[in-house]
Amino acid sequence: MAREQLQVLNALDVAKTQWYHFTAIVIAGMGFFTDAYDLFCISLVTKLLGRIYYYQPGSDTPGALPSNVSSAVNGVAFCGTLSGQLFFGWLGDKMGRKRVYGMTLMIMVICSIASGLSFGKNPTAVMSTLCFFRFWLGFGIGGDYPLSATIMSEYANKKTRGAFIAAVFAMQGFGILAGGMVAIVISAAFKAQFPAPAFEVDPAGSTVPQADYAWRIIVMFGAIPAALTYYWRMKMPETARYTALVAKNAKQAASDMAKVLEVELESEQEKIEKMSQEKGNDFGLFSTQFARRHGLHLLGTTTTWFLLDIAFYSQNLFQKDIFSAIGWIPKPKTMNALEEVFKIARAQTLIALCSTVPGYWFTVAFIDRIGRFAIQLMGFFFMTVFMFALAIPYHHWTLPDHRIGFVVIYSLTFFFANFGPNATTFVVPAEIFPARLRSTCHGISAASGKAGAIVGAFGFLYAADGIGVRKTLIVLGVINFLGMIFTFLVPESKGKSLEEMSGEGEQENGSTAESRQTVPV
Repeated sequence: MAREQLQVLNALDVAKTQWYHFTAIVIAGMGFFTDAYDLFCISLVTKLLGRIYYYQPGSDTPGALPSNVSSAVNGVAFCGTLSGQLFFGWLGDKMGRKRVYGMTLMIMVICSIASGLSFGKNPTAVMSTLCFFRFWLGFGIGGDYPLSATIMSEYANKKTRGAFIAAVFAMQGFGILAGGMVAIVISAAFKAQFPAPAFEVDPAGSTVPQADYAWRIIVMFGAIPAALTYYWRMKMPETARYTALVAKNAKQAASDMAKVLEVELESEQEKIEKMSQEKGNDFGLFSTQFARRHGLHLLGTTTTWFLLDIAFYSQNLFQKDIFSAIGWIPKPKTMNALEEVFKIARAQTLIALCSTVPGYWFTVAFIDRIGRFAIQLMGFFFMTVFMFALAIPYHHWTLPDHRIGFVVIYSLTFFFANFGPNATTFVVPAEIFPARLRSTCHGISAASGKAGAIVGAFGFLYAADGIGVRKTLIVLGVINFLGMIFTFLVPESKGKSLEEMSGEGEQENGSTAESRQTVPV
């Protein structure tokens, strides 16, 4: 039967949208801004690294990093992120959201700066130190996933909770734009200040020595937004749901939220103590009770995020071909390093502005109207359709007259990824699990997604070389279809309180309660 809700939690559920909600979005979102900035700018930075440290005169790709070096530089942050998601997700449930929150931000600030200061007497040493610091940068970024999602879900009211959590994740879009714009400004500034000598035979060889400073500045810029929000993160009170339901301190929870909501709240310590004495709601992650209540839910959030990220990160493999096809980027051997960075950054920024960012904010606008389940199912469906639309008539799209059509459909896959599972897979795990396991389960789900990103970024890179682009696109279409199928394991949480979704609002009647939430029909 239903248990009477704590007053402080009910106050949060029904609170009107206030200034503190938007403040929390910005404070939590800065982690994702930094995340996207760092993961986006490294693809531009590798262009400079290749020209500076691995230049090959006469080659069609004179500034390309060796494949093993490129894989390490791009992939080590993913490995760090996966580790951070698991570790800090668990730690957030053990120590509290706020106590761990500042740690992740400081790691990001320090490692962003340290990455730009990578040193060594030879290219191998420089790449090794860069990879070392990028692993720990990813470790800090990984911690921000479960903590930001959990904090925002526990602060928000139930009417607009989905939009608030999605808005935190949507800060990634601004991070992508910032990465492109910073690269554009810095490359343009260095081109103007240090014009390269004209090499008519080998323009790619006209890389000025000062370009070594350019990539370092681009990388270190990511520390600025994270550092600016550290003070405000430390001022945020611990979430009432952690303080009341996990730490069992009703007085502190009421005091903290009374200041935030600017209302009088009664301390209900007796009710907390009574709840803690009841059996059946104290199960752990590896218990039979958890498996019965939330096992399928966790399977749904992990598999859908894993499948999504395989497809989502694999799509990035084709960006270079698309940019070249529509004439945005000339061949690398016709440009010097700074020119190449400028043109690639400009092209990627336009793609993000036209498809990626709008997709994020469509989710913010509609998630509390049509629900998480519908958006995720729709997103996977259209990603499947568009991937097959690219793959089946692939040779048709390679013709010069049809390349613009390819670009349009390709951009729509990004749009529906973001107005779809790329946002909802982040939102739902922060809503459907018990408070004492919420951060841990979100971390597990996010780590599963990052494992998919590693498969997508590297496994399909070699698959495309081995089986060809067309067959790779078909495989990605099948993966998107599987994501649509596994979405039916994920419950709808629109309009419900966190306690209603997790079952913490239910009182046991002698035996283990079944999960109260079913898949929408």
